[in-house]
Amino acid sequence: MAENASRLSPGAHRTAELLPADRVVTVPAASDGTQILDGVRGRDVLVRNLRLAAELHAAIDDFVITVGGDCGVDVAPISAARRRYGERLTVLWLDAHPDVYGPDDLASGAFHGMVVRTLLGDGPAALTPTHPLTPDQFVLAGVRAGDASERAYLRRAGLRVHDVDQLEDAFDGLTGPTYVHLDLDVLDPTEFASIGYPEPDGVAASQLADLISRLGNIVGAAITEHAPAADDPDEAEVIRRLGTALCR
Repeated sequence: MAENASRLSPGAHRTAELLPADRVVTVPAASDGTQILDGVRGRDVLVRNLRLAAELHAAIDDFVITVGGDCGVDVAPISAARRRYGERLTVLWLDAHPDVYGPDDLASGAFHGMVVRTLLGDGPAALTPTHPLTPDQFVLAGVRAGDASERAYLRRAGLRVHDVDQLEDAFDGLTGPTYVHLDLDVLDPTEFASIGYPEPDGVAASQLADLISRLGNIVGAAITEHAPAADDPDEAEVIRRLGTALCR
């Protein structure tokens, strides 16, 4: 669970209100876990939430856009997409952070920093999917943060990583089934500040919406880490624009 969790729940509801949707399914996720087990804060709560989300995804045979919450909400929908599309699936991970910490790397135990590594089968055992993805199935884009341990893992795993200046390159060749993970901290914080972990020199929302709208085979998506202190009409318009690009 992210340290700014108290703002993530209202942020998720606000994001959902701004997206075009035929229906909204609310996951009654618990958020009361603080104990660190196996290097993960609130592990048992996260396991329960993951199980419930997985059951809901199994019952939905349609395009789903998941709203967080932190990046951990994407384990269930990406795992569901992996089961459906197999090795044809590519995950486009739009995030200022690579999210490849291991459970022994973070004193805080914040799982949202471990999600990519978990989806690759190298995370906390209780949260790791039965059928993990391969490094070839991930494209990380907009990354501009990360410490030595994360950089070392990225090299070992052979993950494709694109910084902000290489953003268009990340989208090149994505013609097959593509799942788009959008952490709002990929955006420049001068344009979108309602996030918990801002990093300077981010992506312009207009550029990102344009690039997403060019993707021809989006099979699922998520918008995460919206942590508003107050409602901001300009930021609301950013979410609407990105949501429209994802759901078109």
